[in-house]
Amino acid sequence: MYPQAVEHIDHEGRNILHVAIKYRQIHIFDFVEKLEIPMMRLLRKINNDGNSILHMVGTKTEDAEDMRSPALPLREDLLLFERVKNISTAHFIEHLNNDGLTAEKLFAKNNAKLREAAKEWLKRTAENCSIVAVLIATVAFAAAYTVPGGPNQDTGYPLLQTKPFFVIFTLTDVISLTFALTAVITFLSILTSSFQLKDFRRNSDPIASQEGTMD
Repeated sequence: MYPQAVEHIDHEGRNILHVAIKYRQIHIFDFVEKLEIPMMRLLRKINNDGNSILHMVGTKTEDAEDMRSPALPLREDLLLFERVKNISTAHFIEHLNNDGLTAEKLFAKNNAKLREAAKEWLKRTAENCSIVAVLIATVAFAAAYTVPGGPNQDTGYPLLQTKPFFVIFTLTDVISLTFALTAVITFLSILTSSFQLKDFRRNSDPIASQEGTMD
């Protein structure tokens, strides 16, 4: 009804993008992003604290109790930061606010606790999952030497090697061992990671997916 309201500036010098990003109203951000002409002006707005819309990604309000793992909200914020950065000009990416911080440094500063919590959660989850993966690998490896029916005493070949179910047993055992060892390597790579902020944007996916199935 009032399309001109999209360019309203509040008492803190914020426009609709500043507020939508801070309060994570992404559906509003999506709607405004489609308005090409106003969007060109809204992108260049700096609020009274010297923050661009990219700075606002690192200044979100405290959420209600979030039952998800810390890695998931951190990943969401990193993806939002990347999205806003892609539509911002180079000047505003390196712009300093009134505290002398770029948007990237402000994001890292305000998410330090969340990053540490996500790091501990990833380590704890990777350690627990790697133990289970090692146990599965051990059982699968042992099963390869204790085949059903036992070996032929004269030739050493399994007695049931010509039976269909023995072929199925062999294939499933090999697949189980392969997946278990792959999982062990994956979780060890997580444990030895440097846990930089950018790592949470992409490397939390495997564990996040597992949490989704357990959660």
